[in-house]
Order: sequence, then C-alpha cells, then structure tokens
Amino acid sequence: MKAVCICFEVHLPVPLRWYWPREGYGETHIEKYFDMEKAFHNFKKLAENLETLNDTLSESIDNGGKYTLDISGVFLEQCKWAPEVIDGFRKLDPEMVSFAASPYYHSVCSLFPDMTEFREQVKMDIATIKELFGQEPKTFVNTELLFQQKAIEVIKEMGFRCFISEGSHNLMNGYDPTHVYNSGIPTLLRHINLSEDLEIKFSDKGWAGYPLIADKFASWIASMDGDVITLYIKYDAMNTHLQNNKEILEFLREIPLCFKKHGIKMLLAEEAVDMFKISKLSSLDSKTTARYGMHNLLGNHAQHLFMHELVDIGEQLMKVKQPERRTELQRLFRYLQQSEIFLEMNSGGRRLGYERAVNALLILSDIERAILEEGE
Repeated sequence: MKAVCICFEVHLPVPLRWYWPREGYGETHIEKYFDMEKAFHNFKKLAENLETLNDTLSESIDNGGKYTLDISGVFLEQCKWAPEVIDGFRKLDPEMVSFAASPYYHSVCSLFPDMTEFREQVKMDIATIKELFGQEPKTFVNTELLFQQKAIEVIKEMGFRCFISEGSHNLMNGYDPTHVYNSGIPTLLRHINLSEDLEIKFSDKGWAGYPLIADKFASWIASMDGDVITLYIKYDAMNTHLQNNKEILEFLREIPLCFKKHGIKMLLAEEAVDMFKISKLSSLDSKTTARYGMHNLLGNHAQHLFMHELVDIGEQLMKVKQPERRTELQRLFRYLQQSEIFLEMNSGGRRLGYERAVNALLILSDIERAILEEGE
C-alpha cells in the first residue's frame, strides 16, 4: 500500500524594522530592531481564519486524516496576542496529529561551526511542545528543510526517530522522492511539485491543473511508483487560498476519503519510517540542501558576511557578565538568526535585497556594539 505524509509548517517571522544608526547607540530592545506592529498585523490576519482551518483539519481527521505539525517557537510566542490559537491546535486528536521539533527561532543555527546553539534551540522547542501540547516530538524538521550531516548527527543523538528534509534536484538527480531514505536517521524528503500544487498553485486559475479537487490529486499519487509521498506545506498558504478559493476547505475534508478510495494510507512521519524499507540514496552522504536551494540562504557576499558576524556575536555573548543582560541580548541574537532575514538579502530573487542586507547589517552592528560594551 502506498502512503502519504502531510506536514504543515505553522510559522510567521518577526520582521526587521527599517533601522537608521541615528536611532542607535542607546538601549537595545526588540522593538528598536524588529517591526512588532507589522508582526502583530500579520499574526492577526492569519489568526482570523485559524479557527476555520483547524476546524476543517479536525473534520479531515474525522475522515481518517493524519497530519504532522511543525509549529515554530517564534509563532507560539506570537500566540500571546490570541491564546485561543494554541487551544485550537490542542483540540486536534492527539492520536492523529504529531508535533515535530525544529530550531525554536526558525533559525539557521545548524549552519554555525559549533552546534551548541543548535542543540539549545532544539531543546527549547522540545520543552515548549511538551508544555503546550503534551507530546514528545519524534520527528525533526530543520529550518527551511535544511539537510546537512552535522545536524543529522545531533538529532540522532537527541533520540529523534524521523527527519523531514527537502527533496531537491541535487539530491534526487531527476527522480521523485518516494521512499524512506537513510542519512544516519530515517529520512523523508519533500516532494516539491506535489507540495507546491497545494501550497502555491491551488488557486491559480491559469494553472493547467486547476481546479484541483481531492480525487484528482489522489489519483495522481496513486499512479506514481514508490512507497511514500511526503508533502510539506506552509499553513499560512492555506489561509491565502481561503481568501481567494474556499474550495481548499472541501479539499482538506475530502482528501483522506479520496486517498482511501485509491488505496493510499495517510501516515504520521514517524509511522512511515517504521512501515517501509529504507532505501539507499548516495547523494545524502555528500550533499547539503535547503528549500529552493542553499543559494537562497548563502548565495551572496552579504549573506555570508551576516552569517560570519552572527557567529562572532555568539562567541562574544559568553563574555557578558550580567546574566539578565546576557539573556536579553541573547534573545535579540536569536531573533536575528531567522531564516527570513537571510532570504530577504537574496537580491536576485527578492525586492530590495541589497537594501535589506544593508539594513540587517546595521542592526547587527549595533547589537554587536552593545555586546562588546557589556563584555568590557
């Protein structure tokens, strides 16, 4: 029997402010560097429909659906603006929903030379999931679906049973990722095209597959070779569809029934790696990848410079003597690790990439100045 694993990423970044040095060289606090008003607006916009989405997901579960949720610590912190959002996720059947762990701040800390920060953020995320949802995460998802051997070694030591990463072309060499793979830990790789059919194309009336109904989608998967298809989809994309095409709700309700009709089983990620034989994929031994390619994160000089300075700041933080001040500065340091900050510096693919890089480096410089002063 073929199987499908569906994982939803629930995350909203805390965006940087447009910052000017004339504001600086004084106190350092989150509102000075991060646009909390914009973060609040983005959160409220998503939260308005989360009850509808979660209720529909619950109906999908009643029809046999199983889902893995990758909820970032950054998002959970924003839930202070609407605590009922967390209650909505708590109400989902715990037998049919699992919560994956990831770096708490949706950060790129797994790319640091030293893995201490990565370990600490993963532990933070595990503790938060246990506290809020009463589950011990068994599946790990790295930020931006990053795949690298250093991180694999750490999460294996931490006892994770499953790892979800990007099924990129440099790993798959033209083949579809339709098996459980071995990278030191059983690994599921996102099927990019099928994930994007739901995440990006679903409401596009110009797309050849429009309208995408559940039975059509299930039939596509039924016709494919392999054991398991892994879909990794941003939950806020479902909200975007909801603004333009409410058929996404019907799709979510019906998809478990249509999978069953076509002989396809919905599984949690940790169930899939126990059910199917592990296949060898030699590229996993030597390649590094991320969602849409490593060049999006570290493809230009500004991104590399920002990474270098972040690593340096992490080392300088240890010299801050006052514990409360170190904790405050460490929080800023960790918010600066958000992957979106790196992605926005990609001048080739995003508007104002160069300007955003300059802005991010100015903020980083001011925080580094504060850390150096505290360490004197």
